[in-house]
Amino acid sequence: MCRLLAYIGSPTSLERLLYEPEHSLIVQSYQPQEMLSGVVNADGFGVGWYRQDGEAFSYRNILPIWNDLNLPSLSRYIESENILAYVRSATSGQPLDLSNSQPFRYKNLLFIHNGRVEKFRQSLYRSIRNLLSDEIYTWIKGSTDSEHIFGLFLERLQNHPTKGWEQVLQLVLNEIHDLAETHQTDISANLVISDSKRLLVSRYATKSPAPSLYWLKNHPSFPNSVIIASEPLFAGDWIECPENSIIIVGQDGDIYSEQI
Repeated sequence: MCRLLAYIGSPTSLERLLYEPEHSLIVQSYQPQEMLSGVVNADGFGVGWYRQDGEAFSYRNILPIWNDLNLPSLSRYIESENILAYVRSATSGQPLDLSNSQPFRYKNLLFIHNGRVEKFRQSLYRSIRNLLSDEIYTWIKGSTDSEHIFGLFLERLQNHPTKGWEQVLQLVLNEIHDLAETHQTDISANLVISDSKRLLVSRYATKSPAPSLYWLKNHPSFPNSVIIASEPLFAGDWIECPENSIIIVGQDGDIYSEQI
């Protein structure tokens, strides 16, 4: 099961987020402490960030994050107010290629997912694809449950333009919950979606416990910021996100939480 990280606040470098914390995402890739399944996250990684004008960028690789020789240099010079990062532990049977590497990007939206749909190809794969418009259907390039959940979110976002983000995400989580019941399978879906101005986060599972997820606000090392992480990066007043909840983090650092 993967590990993820999201940041929003004052501009900071990838290096400060990825390398400097004592229990950084780099360390979590080979020495995680709270994973529900798997031992290491060696099946690729990705980082996403935004320019000041809101344009989204990403850098992804199928190498383990500790083996990428370019990332340390890039991380020194890439700075952003909004960063998403991810290390992958691939579900058995899922190919290791860039089309399955996160974060996924659609226009100015970035998406990462920690969790899985059990037996995805045999359960929700076809059901989700049947719900998609031609545009979103053809946009999906990979085979992961993660990209298909994002695709369903994009579809419902287009179908319900007057609804708030959190309402659309709740609709999607309810839909995949119902599909999971129909197909007698289980889902875990810790999600982070960003548009450069906010983070939309869920900690969700059809069977407890949900994968671990925490948030931290205004730590002295990262003032005027909020960090979302699968595991605490360093000592601090980390708060565990409630199970089956949606959290919205604004650019001003305001945090709202509601139960699903």
